[in-house]
Amino acid sequence: MSSQPNSAWLTQEAYDRLARELAELEGPGRTEIAERIAAARDEGDLKENGGYHAAREEQGKMEARIADLQRLLKNAVVGESPEDDGVVEPGMVVTIEMAGKERTFLLGNREIADGEDIEVYSTESPLGAAIDGSKVGESIDYTAPNGKKLPITIRKAHPFHG
Repeated sequence: MSSQPNSAWLTQEAYDRLARELAELEGPGRTEIAERIAAARDEGDLKENGGYHAAREEQGKMEARIADLQRLLKNAVVGESPEDDGVVEPGMVVTIEMAGKERTFLLGNREIADGEDIEVYSTESPLGAAIDGSKVGESIDYTAPNGKKLPITIRKAHPFHG
């Protein structure tokens, strides 16, 4: 895994899916929203034109998604799923025990888990950073965002197959 700042590990499948989404948004998506805005503008008074304002709001959301995808894909580290070797790293589903409770989540970028019902922590999150590189069976000291120190035990770690 690259330690490049702002990089996100993605499977090849996730990268390809996101690249297709970006191409759709940048091409047909932009054309369609521009046509809807033009048609609504032709209806007259823009102050009370709900269709115009809704289309402009949708355009803003779409442009934000385009910018997010461009940034993500530009900085992505694309690779195969990590080895099933018990080492916690991006692309692994991890089960930890913290404060007497087990929690299971995906370590990586939320885009990897598209459509899956699984919690996701990035390696930049306090919890993700604390456990990245740990091994199954290890206990680590974690300082929560509230400053409280908690011991964490890594119970399981296996590659995510979404």
